[in-house]
Amino acid sequence: MFGIDTTVLAMIGLAAFAAAALGYGVLYNKIEADKKSANRLNRVKAAETDRGKANAARDRISEANKRRKTMQETLKTLEDKQKENDKRKSPPLADRIVQAGLPISVQQFYMISAVLGFVIGFFAFVTNGTLLVAGGAAIVGGLGLPRWILGFLRKRRLKAFLDEFPNSLDVMVRSIKSGLPLNDSIRMIASEGQEPVRTEFRRIVEAQQMGLSVPEACARLYLRVPLSEANFFAIVIAIQAQAGGNLSEALGNLSRVLRDRRKMKAKVAALSMEAKASAVIIGALPFIVATLVYLTSPDYMLILFTDPRGHLIMGASAVWMSIGIFVMRNMINFEV
Repeated sequence: MFGIDTTVLAMIGLAAFAAAALGYGVLYNKIEADKKSANRLNRVKAAETDRGKANAARDRISEANKRRKTMQETLKTLEDKQKENDKRKSPPLADRIVQAGLPISVQQFYMISAVLGFVIGFFAFVTNGTLLVAGGAAIVGGLGLPRWILGFLRKRRLKAFLDEFPNSLDVMVRSIKSGLPLNDSIRMIASEGQEPVRTEFRRIVEAQQMGLSVPEACARLYLRVPLSEANFFAIVIAIQAQAGGNLSEALGNLSRVLRDRRKMKAKVAALSMEAKASAVIIGALPFIVATLVYLTSPDYMLILFTDPRGHLIMGASAVWMSIGIFVMRNMINFEV
């Protein structure tokens, strides 16, 4: 009974295997055709996906090239404007008065210069009694001294702007990250910032109220504050307005760069201070020695002022001293 069951089972198994083999042989072509169709369909889908990815990548590259071209055009335009401004070695008197932060006009400056020159010339005439000396003192007091004071005030104001500008940029970065737009950030600095940055940003706000765009108003900052840092700020705003991007990150990087530049300037000034002191001592030493010799032996020094050969010696000495001072100044004068 057990053997019969085994034989029957074997026959059933062989019959099933034969039926399966026969079915596979009959359906083989259809199965292979379906496989090829499925593989072909998968390849078509993959090709379409790759084509979509390629198109997307091509679009991204094209957009990046457009942004890069826009940035290059913006930088070229701003660079041309800066070159036009740099062609003027000395800005006009009206611009220097504005850059110094003085609330006076050009006519008032000339009036003050004339009054100052008259007062200095009058005191020189009273003390010396010579018209030539009084005229020279009046010219120096009316033309030289006011412009020297104006240049001193201008440099001091520009230095104060450099010291405070990175802090104002940090405030703008935090306000933009908190959700405020750029206009409100500029108004915040114009109302709550420190001088002289507050005044300059207030002028940017006033320029916007007159109809200028934010990049154009910021570009005018370089005209009032002729510093590279102000030009960097105008470039960042112009590029962000035309090409887009993360403004807070750009301003944060600009603030960091400005602080690094200030640290580098301070380091260069500290390293060159010894050379500057040596140059001052060497330049002043001949005058100090001549003064001491004149105090001890006046007749020994008077020959330089009374004899023509002394005049020649003093002229040659002045030329060589000027050449030495010029060389030492160029050796210790570093720009960062």
